Amino acid sequence: MNTQPIGVSPALSPEPAQERHTLSVLVDNEPGVLARVIGLFSGRGYNIDSLTVSETEHARGLSRITIVTTGTPMVIDQIKNQLARLVPVHRVADLTADKRDAIERELALVKVEGRGESRVEALRLAQAFDARTVDATLESFVFEITGATTDIERFVALMATVGLVEVSRTGIAAISRGKDAT
Repeated sequence: MNTQPIGVSPALSPEPAQERHTLSVLVDNEPGVLARVIGLFSGRGYNIDSLTVSETEHARGLSRITIVTTGTPMVIDQIKNQLARLVPVHRVADLTADKRDAIERELALVKVEGRGESRVEALRLAQAFDARTVDATLESFVFEITGATTDIERFVALMATVGLVEVSRTGIAAISRGKDAT
């Protein structure tokens, strides 16, 4: 039975909007857990935009996996439900949907080459973005910058105009505000 409203062609129906979500997944810190989580995404054709993993509670043997992904609301719900069913997963929190006003940060190392005026401009831009110089030679710099993803992207785009060589990014680390754990 066709549930499409009269006069509306299925081809003209609007697609649900893609949304970016940051998921915080608390898991046992044991071999194979990350592979199982990643397998869930790859096996269903979901994309991971950013992935950060680290042990967070050594005494309890727990790690936090922070995943940034994009999908329709239905796909995001599917991802959360499937993650929650994995055996080593203790908790799945959607820092975007929960409206917890999460804090997200990323770290990047940015290598820039330059001599003369481009060298001076690279230093000016780094200072404007509060980037630290972690290595310097007569021909290049390596800057360390921490901040929101949009700030990192703006910094990298500006450095491209003065001699960007290479960028290494950590992915997003996120945590909710307030006293409750995510």
